[in-house]
Amino acid sequence: MKKLLGLLSIVVLLVPAAHAQLNAEVPQVEVEQGKLQGVDDSGVKIFKGIPFAQPPTGNLRWKAPQPAKDWEGVRQANQFGPRCMQRSIFGDMVFRSDGMSEDCLYLNVWTPAKSQDADLPVLVYFYGGGFIAGDGTEPRYEGESMARNKGIVTITINYRLGVFGFLSHPELTAESSNSASGNYGLLDQAQALKWVKENVVAFGGDPDKITIAGESAGSISVSALMASPLSRDLFRGAIGESGSILGALSATSLDQGEKVGEKFASILGAQSLSEMRKLSADSLLATTAQQNVPRFPITIDGHFLPKSPYKIFENGQQSQVPLLVGWNSGESNYQAILRGQKPTPQNYKNAVRQLYDDKADQILSYYPASNKKEVIESATALASDRFIAFSTWKWSNMQSKTSDQPVYRYYYSHPRPAAKASDDTSRAEFAVHSAEIEYAMGNLPTNKVYKWTPADYKVSNIMQNYFAQFIKTGDPNGLGVPTWVPLTQGNTPHFMQIDVNTRLRRVQHRERYQFLDQLSSN
Repeated sequence: MKKLLGLLSIVVLLVPAAHAQLNAEVPQVEVEQGKLQGVDDSGVKIFKGIPFAQPPTGNLRWKAPQPAKDWEGVRQANQFGPRCMQRSIFGDMVFRSDGMSEDCLYLNVWTPAKSQDADLPVLVYFYGGGFIAGDGTEPRYEGESMARNKGIVTITINYRLGVFGFLSHPELTAESSNSASGNYGLLDQAQALKWVKENVVAFGGDPDKITIAGESAGSISVSALMASPLSRDLFRGAIGESGSILGALSATSLDQGEKVGEKFASILGAQSLSEMRKLSADSLLATTAQQNVPRFPITIDGHFLPKSPYKIFENGQQSQVPLLVGWNSGESNYQAILRGQKPTPQNYKNAVRQLYDDKADQILSYYPASNKKEVIESATALASDRFIAFSTWKWSNMQSKTSDQPVYRYYYSHPRPAAKASDDTSRAEFAVHSAEIEYAMGNLPTNKVYKWTPADYKVSNIMQNYFAQFIKTGDPNGLGVPTWVPLTQGNTPHFMQIDVNTRLRRVQHRERYQFLDQLSSN
């Protein structure tokens, strides 16, 4: 009897110890695949390099991600995993990954939870990079600020890129049980969300309070995940920063995607899928650098995307969740229109006529320019809309029409300051593509390039507060920030202009976007 009582005492003592693991100096959690040991950074627990799927190598190359296998013992989660295969394309990308590999399907978690029943809101962030570059370890996506300062379990994930993530081919379609091929990078994202839904409780997160977010290709991913039946029930809110599948890197037919794959196979000199799978990842990646290799598109594969995303949103079949979405004032440079010509009114008009032919006069009425300053402003706006802003408008517009959930639209116009390496102290005229990421995530200190000022921290505080409140409640409004009215509330649509003087404004340029919409439909 004494032995039994002693054993019961030990069990009683062990239960609270296990419950408090997240609060230990060396935090441990147990997920479905096994135990993980992370690190404690002054109260924020960090778990790096967690596999959410099996390595997509060998015969799993160009297949949907398979669930991660169980492991024995305690897996160390104190080092980032490898980044996915990619060429060095964007100079502003800083990686902390453990090299580069096809074996790259890992995620990272930052949590402030002191116990596993904290029921904290969860943010899952997808990186940008045009679906050809990027990584979840970039400092601008760092999850510590959201975790420490806002009480949010923050997660970044990796997904396959380029030829590894988006190759379609008739043989791939034939071997698939879903008669689909391509979109592996998007399937990775859906698998990661499924893993988060099933395991985030271990990190103190609430699986019913997941918000997905991303910038550029990450934002396009968010819109695609909203459209897909495979993922649309895995989150309760969405944030899109600059871009959507409704006009930027739009989905093409499976047949067109397969033709791209066949062309790539011929460039490789491969006679079969089996031969392609035998090639090294490095050789495949090197071949994509050749000038005659096309981009590997998202496809309407009948599985991840059962039909056109436009039709899905038009019919209200997308995720019915609150959406916070917007774009920046300078998503593209005015020289994308002028192509090396001086910014004079005549050069601008000539450039527009070359682009739009008989529709040029209407474009010029929406993007007018009578002097150099107006040329730069209008050409920047037109270039930005053509690149990515219009697709973001289209997303917010369609969601507001076919969903009963609120849509909060923003326009980010705060330019970065000068670089530290420059003697210049002036700011750029426009907020360039991706400039808002560090502000929204509270990560200005992680970017050592720029001379951040009190004005920058003010804007960051406002934008991060909006994002954090939206992640927590589905509504960006809260103490210390201007009131943000949903897009469709009231008789006059509004948007939030985020700058040093952040303010609610009436929707502008509706007619020009409606005209661009007509052009895109023709």
